[in-house]
Amino acid sequence: MRNAHSVAAVRKAEGVLMDRLPEGALMQRAAAGLAAACGRMLPRTYGARVVLLVGSGDNGGDALYAGTLLARRGASVRAVLAGSRVHEGGLAALRAVGGRTVAAPRGGQSVGDSAAAEEIAAADLLVDGLVGIGGSGGLREPHAAIAGLAGAVEAPTVAVDLPSGIDADTGTASGPAVRADVTVTFGTYKPGLFVDPGAERAGVVELVDIGLGPELPGPALECPQSGDVSRLLPRPSGESDKYRRGVLAMAVGSDRYRGAAVLAVGGAMRAGVGMVRYAGSAGVVDEVLSRWPEAVASVLDPMDPLAALPSRVAAWVVGPGRGLHPTAQAELEAVVQTALPVLLDADAVTLVSKKPELVRERSAPTLLTPHAGELARLLPGTDRADVEADRLSYASRAADEYGCTVLLKGSTTVVAEPERPAVANPTGSPLLATAGTGDVLAGVTGAFMAAGLAPREAAAAGAYVHGLAARLARDGAPVSASDLFDALPAALAEVG
Repeated sequence: MRNAHSVAAVRKAEGVLMDRLPEGALMQRAAAGLAAACGRMLPRTYGARVVLLVGSGDNGGDALYAGTLLARRGASVRAVLAGSRVHEGGLAALRAVGGRTVAAPRGGQSVGDSAAAEEIAAADLLVDGLVGIGGSGGLREPHAAIAGLAGAVEAPTVAVDLPSGIDADTGTASGPAVRADVTVTFGTYKPGLFVDPGAERAGVVELVDIGLGPELPGPALECPQSGDVSRLLPRPSGESDKYRRGVLAMAVGSDRYRGAAVLAVGGAMRAGVGMVRYAGSAGVVDEVLSRWPEAVASVLDPMDPLAALPSRVAAWVVGPGRGLHPTAQAELEAVVQTALPVLLDADAVTLVSKKPELVRERSAPTLLTPHAGELARLLPGTDRADVEADRLSYASRAADEYGCTVLLKGSTTVVAEPERPAVANPTGSPLLATAGTGDVLAGVTGAFMAAGLAPREAAAAGAYVHGLAARLARDGAPVSASDLFDALPAALAEVG
């Protein structure tokens, strides 16, 4: 598990550790790890042209000391000084080994035709030390212009602790931000490195241990890896039968959206559910049984649609393609009144937004799986763009306000639960940005809930396996939702 901590937690841990260490020891540890990572980025260090982008904070000092170490190994190191001040010890060390400096233009002068721009254009490697983890509110000049110049050259970029312009706690970008090929982060991961747009800007993230571990509290965010998900996945034993493996009830799909039922049921089937008990109209039941004859299906009576809802089940999935009509509302209310774990997706989320007490007053395990637009409806006064810009904060807010687990789908899938660390899924892929993939995810995650996983763990495992399946489905080529069916067993095998 890759654990990420808030800026406040990092600062407090650093303060405790610095009180016990000689002055500058933490920065030297960080600089040594940074220099080693930079060395691995270069075909050879001797003669390489390394350009440091140096701001006023401690990460500028980290960059200067790392540049000093690279200069001692024969690199030609230049420092573009962009801050109103500079770390004096780091600057003196760099100059002592032959490093050169150039000041970035200030006071409205153009950066584009300056000596700083010439240095950046000639670099073999750029080191982004403009703004550290304390930065917020977007890059200001000349930092924004320098970030733009860095993004326009072919030289690889290494970010110090996190890309400048990214909020360390949320991953948001309020304006221009550096795009790194590698981010070298110190002491612990930062949440913004795992949540878009920060995750996309960070590139490959490398952690340098500087001794903070014993001083850190519990994480603010977790980013699972394959082994973590493997330990969560339910596995059949010699004593297993279809009931022990989990019976999942599904109220999904409708005459208008028959495919939603086929996709959601298929996701559950391929995730290893013991049994699916499906309820729907006659036409949808025919579609489901034609594709998945293993399902146990009930045809709803239009005169009494609640009478044929499945019983003797371990969990429910409600919503994908089900509609917003009064019968769907009544069905949803009947399900949430049970004491069973429930996953609510798509139309069910929209119905909850109109009657929030359906979830807020529920004590049984509940998982909401909205996309950004649906989550915005759950939080009146919120726009979809707000959610997409700050996914972590809004997912956590919705989890707190509804008192349940929330899986926010999107470029970074985030799982939030009150009083627990958030989870950022690392296997997300733009390949999943196609109709129906969310229905498959509902089925996969519902299968894990039926097998006994709590909503947070089921959501984390479901998102991970679902994203991995998209990558495996067609070797990176575009996929349709139904392509995931054959890839899900391969994804489960790779994880487990």
